[in-house]
Amino acid sequence: MATFLYKLGRLSFRRRHFVALIWVALLTLAGVGAASAPAAGNSSFSIPGTEAQKAFDLLEQRFPGVSADGATARVVFKAPSGEKMTDPGNKATVREAVKELADGSEVARVTDPYQAKAVSKDGTIAYAQVSYKVSGMELEDSSRDALQDSAQDARKSGLTVEIGGDALQTVPHTGSSEIIGIAVAAVVLVITFGSLVAAGLPLLTALIGVGIGVSTITALASVLDLGSTTSTLAMMIGLAVGIDYALFIVSRYRAELAEGRDREEAAGRATGTAGSAVVFAGLTVVIALVGLSVVNIPMLTKMGVAAAGTVAIAVLIALTMIPALLGYAGRRVKPMGEKGKRLGRAPKKPERPNLGTRWASFVVRRPIAVLLLGVIGLGAAAVPASSLELGLPDDGSQPTSTTQRRAYDLLSEGFGPGFNGPLMVVVDAKGSDDPKAAFTQVGDEIKGLKDVVTVTPPAPNKAGDTATITVIPGSQPSSVTTENLVHGIRDAGTGIKADTDANVLVTGSTAMNIDVSEKLNDALVPYLVLVVGLAFLLLIVVFRSILVPLKAALGFLLSVMAALGAVVAVFQWGWLSGLMGVEQTGPVMSMMPIFMVGVVFGLAMDYEVFLVTRMREAYVHGEKAGQAIVTGFRHGARVVTAAAVIMMAVFAGFIGSSESMVKMIGFGLAIAVFFDAFIVRMAIVPAVLALLGRKAWWLPKWLDRALPNVDVEGEGLRSDSDRGDTDRELVRA
Repeated sequence: MATFLYKLGRLSFRRRHFVALIWVALLTLAGVGAASAPAAGNSSFSIPGTEAQKAFDLLEQRFPGVSADGATARVVFKAPSGEKMTDPGNKATVREAVKELADGSEVARVTDPYQAKAVSKDGTIAYAQVSYKVSGMELEDSSRDALQDSAQDARKSGLTVEIGGDALQTVPHTGSSEIIGIAVAAVVLVITFGSLVAAGLPLLTALIGVGIGVSTITALASVLDLGSTTSTLAMMIGLAVGIDYALFIVSRYRAELAEGRDREEAAGRATGTAGSAVVFAGLTVVIALVGLSVVNIPMLTKMGVAAAGTVAIAVLIALTMIPALLGYAGRRVKPMGEKGKRLGRAPKKPERPNLGTRWASFVVRRPIAVLLLGVIGLGAAAVPASSLELGLPDDGSQPTSTTQRRAYDLLSEGFGPGFNGPLMVVVDAKGSDDPKAAFTQVGDEIKGLKDVVTVTPPAPNKAGDTATITVIPGSQPSSVTTENLVHGIRDAGTGIKADTDANVLVTGSTAMNIDVSEKLNDALVPYLVLVVGLAFLLLIVVFRSILVPLKAALGFLLSVMAALGAVVAVFQWGWLSGLMGVEQTGPVMSMMPIFMVGVVFGLAMDYEVFLVTRMREAYVHGEKAGQAIVTGFRHGARVVTAAAVIMMAVFAGFIGSSESMVKMIGFGLAIAVFFDAFIVRMAIVPAVLALLGRKAWWLPKWLDRALPNVDVEGEGLRSDSDRGDTDRELVRA
């Protein structure tokens, strides 16, 4: 591995014009494809194998033309103080608004509140339901404008009018904080390298890689049904790892220059050693992201695969374009140790140990104290995770400044908290001898269950073999009581099936959210086994050790649990919510734990590979186990610290997103990187290695013979690198 990458690095350095041309051409091609492709919307959401999805599919078959996936809007009216919505003037205003709404070309139907009995008991609140022929992201701007205009016209008469539903759904934006994150990364790079040119290389290559990845996703969004969130998350992860991977290779290049090697040789050696770590670190991230497909939720699978593709591009760019750009930079990238001269300062005395060396020496002397402090600290941070509540966002999680949230609150006020989360019961009586009797029995059974406020009469289709029944719970959609009601209806359906041969299915957004949470919970353990197992085997090959990969996996579990605890504290409990821009606390996103596990595991292994390979390299070259730890920190701690700060800055930049899922993931990944890089990898890892000593690098002889020798440490370069024409045959080929 190291020898091949060494040759690739030298070849890229020498043929830099050709390499740069290839990547610029790919960026241009992807950009043209993105520019000519239709805008990305929200991907269709489906959960194969769940009851809610089966009911949804059945509705599309038995109720053709209903547009079950069409956008909806609830226009909510509230009468002025002292008035009723049944007053003649207010009634006329509402009916005029309904008439205006029905004129839209994309409108399927509009319900009149007075005919549909959609007026609250006290008469102060009413709503009109608007159904569209297309989904929320496919709505024309003219339809949204007409919806808002009709509400504004009704407000002129003194009514309070708000609009809920997904008809006002728009593509989320990330906000200016994303740019701040990149700016922080640039500052850290300048401080680390002491040179604008050296600092600019990782930023440039990361932006090119993200540009190719995100543009490709945009170009294929319509064909592959990729949502706008997919490209945002791919950008988030691709930018972070792209900067980090390039940072490690440039840092190793400067170290090789400081040892007296010429620039082409230094580029080859940097790619062969640090590049090997980049390859295996990238593989762990890709495994973790692609592994999300085991959950069998198409949207999550697409997000993972798209982000994994962007990571793969980041790895390839780091291995080829960084050496090419180093060739262009020439003497403007200084050897390590000349940073002080570049900044106009006197260089530090070479014999003075750096901070990484001093810290590692301290940990080696006090491993038990450091280990206990780190584990106890992460354990305390993980405590809130025990109160984790999962759910999917609805209008109730929107900021109070939005019309969607105000409409949600008005409906709760007028019709009860469960009105915003109605359950749709689908009765499939195609195999029943008496469908009408089956429909009636289902309605009667549901009325007898706890927490049921309203049960509408069955609404059969034209064939008379399928009916829908709307059930209004007494509790809010995200409550445990509502979840119990869904399971209660499904349990009752089992007895009805035995009596009437009719199938009873529960669907709707609330039931769908419950099924998503259960499916994700069920998939978490298999996912962990698959991803951690594959990465464990990969790390055994890299480190030629059993205990080092085991320690890496256990450290990851500490990091992710502590990060989940922080997410619960901020987004569910409301700690520091104002600072994070969280206007509404509530359940944590259902996808958050498993997505965080995947991404954090990949990123955690990044730092493990980059830091521990330096220790392994020193150990293989003859140093004692304890001294190898100090050597690894002397060469790698500063760079890993810079990489972690950069990654935290990039992820934190997405906290400003208007999309609650992106905001939550940005915060979760940023805090997870902090825990993993600075507590696990910088404290717990060296403490454990110090306690294990030589045993840390133990590997059974039979396994050592069976494993392939990938030579991440660059041992093979000791002979090859001394020959200046090692790769000339490759160049001529």
